Amino acid sequence: MNSINVMPAISNRPVRVAIVGSGPSGFYAADTLLKSDQDVVVDMYDRLPTPFGLVRGGVAPDHPKIKNVIKVYEGIAKNEAFGFFGNVNVGDDLSVEELRRFYDAVLFSCGAETDRRLEIPGVDLAGSHTATEFVGWYNGHPDYRQRSFDLTQEVAVVIGQGNVAVDVTRILAKTVDELKDTDVAQHSLDALAESKVKEVHMIGRRGPVQAAFTSKEIREMGELVDADLVFNNLADFDLNPASQAELDDAGNTDAQRNWKVLEELRAAGEPAGKSRRVVVHFFASPKELQGTSRIESLVLEKNQLAGDPGNQWAEGTGQTSEMDCGLFFRSVGYRGVAIPGVPFDEKRGVFPNERGRITDGGSVMAGMYAAGWIKRGPSGVIGTNKPDSVESAQMLLEDAPSLEACAEPDSAAVTDLLKSRDVRVVSYADWQRIDAAEVERGAAVGKPREKFTTVEEMLALL
Repeated sequence: MNSINVMPAISNRPVRVAIVGSGPSGFYAADTLLKSDQDVVVDMYDRLPTPFGLVRGGVAPDHPKIKNVIKVYEGIAKNEAFGFFGNVNVGDDLSVEELRRFYDAVLFSCGAETDRRLEIPGVDLAGSHTATEFVGWYNGHPDYRQRSFDLTQEVAVVIGQGNVAVDVTRILAKTVDELKDTDVAQHSLDALAESKVKEVHMIGRRGPVQAAFTSKEIREMGELVDADLVFNNLADFDLNPASQAELDDAGNTDAQRNWKVLEELRAAGEPAGKSRRVVVHFFASPKELQGTSRIESLVLEKNQLAGDPGNQWAEGTGQTSEMDCGLFFRSVGYRGVAIPGVPFDEKRGVFPNERGRITDGGSVMAGMYAAGWIKRGPSGVIGTNKPDSVESAQMLLEDAPSLEACAEPDSAAVTDLLKSRDVRVVSYADWQRIDAAEVERGAAVGKPREKFTTVEEMLALL
């Protein structure tokens, strides 16, 4: 008689969940799990010793109010059933297969860690950078501490019109006095103090109605102390019928708010003669970066819109122009990074899933989940992650009765395994020590904090 393999059920103990990634989506998922009627233990993993993901490493230093959401995450971390495993790179220090040995379910909330590539000639010339590099550099992210940017150039170009592109443009255009009281990394502040950048061009391939920035972000561009905001071509505000229909759509409130602010900025009158200029371009795409040893100029192609309202795309007209360009930042979107042992959709840069349940060839993988940008792609703001993460956590809770019990339900055993591999696990209490030291360092120089910008510095403190 053939024996039947029956999965061991989870009994007489909490459901053990590992969350990989400690940004907003990870914390919102943890909150849903820990507040549920089921008994759940959550261990959160991050490859850095510091939690909070892009709230710490991506939000611009001159937007401190946005970072207040960290207080919510700190509250979640106080739950006795929550653990933090910082400085652990899942897929490297610990394989996904090994993680499954210690946890009944794994939820990936590891975001979109790399940039979509801009495929144009010259994109790899010196002076061409991703927006991610610059954002990480001024935010003190350890991955980008050693980057350098040639700020002796007078003309900088930022490709893209999402909030990240606006952040990069704004930081390049601000004075040191506007930044010195923020938590901007000191190495960046010192470099920006010597900046020779006079013009920053922010270029979008579609029109003002389709721009992806928020009204708050674009309004700030008109409030810069020593930089005038100008529009490259006022005729870009003459809308085609499809764009007018998009703007008139009662549900398109974001575009309506943006349009109102853009109209106010357009009507503000002549530039005041400040020492820098921010120039906003619509309907243009980069075609080529030119130069010998480094970039010297940019070739742009004029675009026109095609398609129906709500689904318009940019088409090149064949009409090109050339402009000086010494520093080039591309902000054309993010994509996720594959982790060994997890299916990956190369085209979309996400883990394939159905409502958060990770799939392989269309079949659901038991006990494997995704939330946030690695689930849906890079879209929305911090708050967008909450309903997304709640959905994924609810799928996990729904599946909990049928999950296969892990072989070794013991967090201390994970720590021991990592210790045997010379991995220094940073606990949440360890992070609190790093946090306190950063705040103390900042207070000494009149800043909210002065971040440690290398992992070595953080571990040395501990």
